[in-house]
Amino acid sequence: MDLSALNPAQITVLGSAFCVMLSMHFTVQLLSQHLFYWKNPKEQKAIIIIILMAPIYAVVSFVGLLDIRGSKEFFTFLESVKECYEALVIAKFLALMYSFLNISISRNIVPDEIKGREIHHSFPMTLFQPRSVRLNHHTLKLLKYWTWQFVVIRPVCSILMITLQLVGLYPTWLSWIFTIILNISVSLALYSLVVFYHVFAKELAPHKPLAKFLCIKGIVFFCFWQGMLLDFLAAIGVIQSRHLRLDVEHIEEAMQNILVCLEMVIFSVLQQYAYHASPYSGEVEKMLRQNKKNE
Repeated sequence: MDLSALNPAQITVLGSAFCVMLSMHFTVQLLSQHLFYWKNPKEQKAIIIIILMAPIYAVVSFVGLLDIRGSKEFFTFLESVKECYEALVIAKFLALMYSFLNISISRNIVPDEIKGREIHHSFPMTLFQPRSVRLNHHTLKLLKYWTWQFVVIRPVCSILMITLQLVGLYPTWLSWIFTIILNISVSLALYSLVVFYHVFAKELAPHKPLAKFLCIKGIVFFCFWQGMLLDFLAAIGVIQSRHLRLDVEHIEEAMQNILVCLEMVIFSVLQQYAYHASPYSGEVEKMLRQNKKNE
């Protein structure tokens, strides 16, 4: 292919497509390792859902880049797909941490050695909760509910937002209300994860929980704050429309999608370290060696 014959828009699309394929390659590589060393279905199912976050974000962003002149409803739908999956990933991450500690809320299993620990809440949670509470089954269930509420609120808000846009009943003030609700919801979900990590940092240390959490938080952080930065640059006139068929809003969307495609390659590589399959490989390799000896 002669790249010199392509215009900048075509080169951008090809480069983004290459990034998507790289992200999928690294993710499939890690996914295949977990499937090969399939030892702990409960944990590894959660891990598979989590590591699929990077390629899903990349693919959805690439679709938005292909239809660069799409409607506002179309871009809202694409953004909703990413954020709904983000909600599921956050819930699955907490479930993974519970599994590492052998905690089962549904079966009322809480190891005795972790009962009674103090959880220290910070502002603004102290407005609704005591500053210090003792860890028990009820407290763990509450942390789970705080996480799963985002899994419910995010898709409900997405459906309402898209529906209201389609019928032409989506003023700016209503958009801000949805933004506030969603930010409170995701903040509460992430807060519950941070509280859980602080309480069980010592027990979770062998599982590298911070690296695992940062892979999720990093994706959310970059997508949100670079979107805010692009909005600011457009507001002060740094991003301008010099294209007859594209306005500033569509240029912003295109830049955001390109950046996400690039960043997901980085996060799919980082996941190779944070969610590697080696903790599950020992037993499987031992079984394979034993089978060879028997043959």
